[in-house]
Amino acid sequence: MNDMSPDKKERSKLAKWSRRGFIGAGVLAGGGLLIGIGVRPGNPVGALSPKVAGAGENLVNSWVKIGADNIVTAIVPHCEMGQGAHSVLAQMLADELDADWDKVRVQQAPTDGSYVVTDTARMFVAPFTMNAADWIEPTWNGLFTQIARMADAMITGGSSSIRTTGQHSMRIAGAAARGMLVGAAAQSWDVPASEITTENSTLIHKASGKSAPYAEFASAAAHQPMDQTPRLKTPDQYRLMGKSKARTDIPAKINGTAEFGIDAVPEGLDLSYAAVVRPPVPGTTVVSMNAEQAKTMSGVLQILNMGNFVALVADSYWQAQQAINTIQIEWSRSESPILTMDDQYAAFAAALDEAGETGGDEAAKKGDAQGALASAATTIDAEYRVPFLAHAPMEPINCTAYVKDGKCDIWASTQVPLMARSGVAETLGISANDVTVHHPYIGGGFGRRLGADEMSMAARVAAATGYPVKMIWSREEDTQKALYRCADLARMRAGLDESGKLVAFDHAFTQRHDPAEACVPAMYDIANTSVRVAPAELHLPFQAWRSVDHSQQGFFIESFIDEAAHAAGADPLEYRMEMLKGSARHVAVLQKLAEISDWNVETAEGHAKGVAMVESFGTIVGEVIEVDMTSGKPRLVNAWAVCDAGYVMNPDGFKNQIEGGIVFGLTAAMYGELELEDGAIKQSNFHDYRMLRMDETPNIEVALINSGDVPVGGAGEPGLPPAAPAFTNAIFAATGKRLRMLPVAKQFA
Repeated sequence: MNDMSPDKKERSKLAKWSRRGFIGAGVLAGGGLLIGIGVRPGNPVGALSPKVAGAGENLVNSWVKIGADNIVTAIVPHCEMGQGAHSVLAQMLADELDADWDKVRVQQAPTDGSYVVTDTARMFVAPFTMNAADWIEPTWNGLFTQIARMADAMITGGSSSIRTTGQHSMRIAGAAARGMLVGAAAQSWDVPASEITTENSTLIHKASGKSAPYAEFASAAAHQPMDQTPRLKTPDQYRLMGKSKARTDIPAKINGTAEFGIDAVPEGLDLSYAAVVRPPVPGTTVVSMNAEQAKTMSGVLQILNMGNFVALVADSYWQAQQAINTIQIEWSRSESPILTMDDQYAAFAAALDEAGETGGDEAAKKGDAQGALASAATTIDAEYRVPFLAHAPMEPINCTAYVKDGKCDIWASTQVPLMARSGVAETLGISANDVTVHHPYIGGGFGRRLGADEMSMAARVAAATGYPVKMIWSREEDTQKALYRCADLARMRAGLDESGKLVAFDHAFTQRHDPAEACVPAMYDIANTSVRVAPAELHLPFQAWRSVDHSQQGFFIESFIDEAAHAAGADPLEYRMEMLKGSARHVAVLQKLAEISDWNVETAEGHAKGVAMVESFGTIVGEVIEVDMTSGKPRLVNAWAVCDAGYVMNPDGFKNQIEGGIVFGLTAAMYGELELEDGAIKQSNFHDYRMLRMDETPNIEVALINSGDVPVGGAGEPGLPPAAPAFTNAIFAATGKRLRMLPVAKQFA
């Protein structure tokens, strides 16, 4: 997803496997085969990790194993947090392997440093290496693999799992394994390898009538030569890719056997439970506390003043939370001058004022925007702003930790298990090799679990108490004292010629994180653009939030493009199409969107439609939202989305992610806001940090376009950015009221 996109700190740590990932192999206990990706050509897997293959074995960068029972297991380095990545990655591997899908399993890769996601570094950090010449490719792969290991780059974010690991590791490993199995059978049957076919995990030689399950040749295949760049299937050859296969994680989540971080009950350990209280204002610490009442309450074991937080450990979480609620804590005074959101927006405005109409750090420049504005027939300007937002995952923040004899075990839902391991090790002053991270399912991430502070906190509490502790943050604790999608303020200016064509676009704002290109209206044909950032202080700590900067910039840019269309007296969808006529993919998305939404059909009285389109994470998404304003307040009626991700590996799964992104985006647009009072967040739980209810959610229809011949795009985040501007553009179409700030509901209270 979901999930979510890594910020600059995480992005700098990421890395990539390419088409020429290096393949190694080794034999599993019991006659199974393991195929993996190594650091250099011909590098064998060697001793296989007991976490994957059995006692006494080590695993090095390996993605698929074939057991003696003919079960194929895809070993996946990304976390599963509801986005379906585990299933689709296995689907891609199994297709290239010609495996029987009914006998394919998924295994979470161990968090011992054996697995890193090197593909992401080459995509985000050094894209110029993506199509390197053959002679330099091994050097790039080796370099970025080592960088990824040093950076603990085992990460799930940026809607990157399928388009990086799937395309450049899982498919390669599956195709290589198939070739090795064919080679082993050809040698045993004394027939040409070219005469052997594969189907449903079975090797077949039609001329002799011989056939055998993969398991029969698993051991022999491990000794076969390995094709470093195996031929991959083309779309017309896909058997599993492009099909809506059922997700492998759903049965366990339905029958209740799926384990999330909060479910951790380590065998043989008698758990205690910790509740915590963190500073209400960032950067403050404990001055004093009165815990006399808490000490007398049932089940209380220890009360700890950790300096930057207070922890109370008890026999149960309920006892811990009830007791810690009675502690009176005095916090140090914050030095921040920002006490309210008015103060925060004033700080943004001051930074933009200081930069002026041409100042700030240049993010993009094309032509002469200032000159074109001066000579434009019509100019428009607007100021937009968006608030801080919480991630609000359904699984509360939690971590179970046990520290004993200089070693630490961690059970946690995290998007960055290796970074968490290093953070815990640094906190405890021990080696990362002495920290074991157990990595279960995640009950919602959205970028919230890209940080690892809570794991270090739990480790500190466990070390201080001397016994295993499950730390759980209350919903109030996570809403008020966590990490957030940043607020921002943008000033936009546009110039139109006599025909209404947009000839100048000027955009200045204060917060730039990731992706760097989110702030640039690059898909539109605008002759003169200037995009600048004037950095301003943020009162609350930032954390990547689903779609990161696209969530703010999508609202800014697509709202202002709509303003330009109306200033030109043009249909908003047709206006966009005119600026996109040089891109067949974008035009096709808008044409399909107009078709499925009945864009040109008059709506019912009091109803109206708004349109927006954002390209993010390799995927083009256009959306139309229909609102009903007959009551005087906006009611969401319908949402239509058309997506071009190049090629969709699992249509149902992709649509699910787009639908989820739309609901997430509309929730934020309608209700999402964190307010400040004396520097602290006022909202505390779902009663005042509201979500869209089922009866408030529009009907959603998603259409997919497989344009092909382009890199595969992501699914977890691209559905979100167009939702807010399409919503507010629809409100304008219905009422003539232009909303330049969010949330929407607050403006119709």
